[in-house]
Amino acid sequence: MLRAAHTTWRSDTGRQRRGNEDSAFARAPLFVIADGMGGAQAGEVASRIAVEAFEADLPESGTPEQRLAGVAHVANRRIYDSARAEHERAGMGTTLTAVYVDDSTLAIAHVGDSRAYVFRDGELGLLTQDHTLVGELVRQGKLTEEQAAEHPQRSVITRALGIDPEVEVDTRTYGMRAGDIVLLCSDGLTSMISEGQIAGVLSSETDLDAAAERLVREANEAGGRDNITVILFTLEEVGGASTVDEPTVVGMPPISSSEADASTNVRAAAAAGATLTAAPPPTTHPPPDQAPKRSTARLARTQGRRPDSEPGRRGPRRFTKPLAALLATVIVLFLVGGGGYLATRQLFFIGTNDQGIVTVFRGLPYQLPFGIAMYESFYTSGVPAQLVPAQRRSQLLNHQLRSQADAISLVHAAELGQLSK
Repeated sequence: MLRAAHTTWRSDTGRQRRGNEDSAFARAPLFVIADGMGGAQAGEVASRIAVEAFEADLPESGTPEQRLAGVAHVANRRIYDSARAEHERAGMGTTLTAVYVDDSTLAIAHVGDSRAYVFRDGELGLLTQDHTLVGELVRQGKLTEEQAAEHPQRSVITRALGIDPEVEVDTRTYGMRAGDIVLLCSDGLTSMISEGQIAGVLSSETDLDAAAERLVREANEAGGRDNITVILFTLEEVGGASTVDEPTVVGMPPISSSEADASTNVRAAAAAGATLTAAPPPTTHPPPDQAPKRSTARLARTQGRRPDSEPGRRGPRRFTKPLAALLATVIVLFLVGGGGYLATRQLFFIGTNDQGIVTVFRGLPYQLPFGIAMYESFYTSGVPAQLVPAQRRSQLLNHQLRSQADAISLVHAAELGQLSK
């Protein structure tokens, strides 16, 4: 059985920021880091709310992954409600990376671009997956790592706590070993120095305090464009002396009860998981009591309506509108089936899917009565519509019929940040 020991942390404002919007919490076996965003200190508030949600430990029921995700959902709602209640906090949000050490495994819940790593046998392994625009494009093979590093939208994240009333939380469980060093960090570290440099520091420094100080120092020497926060801890077999007795909280002072609800009393429990070398893809936890969302286009220009009716009422009026809609549908389908269908397979238009991502659709931008769509998703980009220059947005997303080559070319230009303003 393993436990976390020899914990250390450092947090620094960096060289180009006035305030520190990072918050963190370290109390074995639970470690949390959050990187806030938003003006007028709202980022500090968002990250602090997220961390405070974990300070009472985890819920009693479920696996460690499920418990971590459950607290993340609670934090998301608190941040969202706080942003809606106070105008100066509108739009605030935060990343979140939370890890829980259990027996011989490490459970992770993750949203955004803060990261968790394990340093083992001289090698650094990434345990999380960035929710960023360029990260999505790299995973889809649309950008190389080199292009991503220089992309004008490389700092844009695609998922964060507090932006929407519900959020999807990625979770994983890894098998761990005695001697592993776990690193949690905000992107103020990873955007300044490479993973090779991080591994070099952890290889050459035998003292975790010295390693943490050096990581922060090297990030600042590389430019220090953002706040830098790191948490380091080692894993050892039960029986060794742990240096973590009291919780360590990094960040702004506790938020008052008017800014966030009191944390629910919860406790942690245990579960096993996959090994590090054979870890499954991240499990996405949708909001509680909600099935995963389907990606369907919001492109309807016509909408069938149900006729007004009363329970038990019968007569011609109840069937007139459905009959007319049915006849219209039959006529359109007959015309399409008579050769028009093949023609529509050569027509494309650009719009957005349910997540607001720029998408190429094949077919016609109409929806028939009874929800029959005359289009289908053909290509989903990694670009949120809000990132398209405002002057081009209405032109790109106007559902104009295009050829496949034209539509794909325009979307690729948007992915590379090459659409002219």
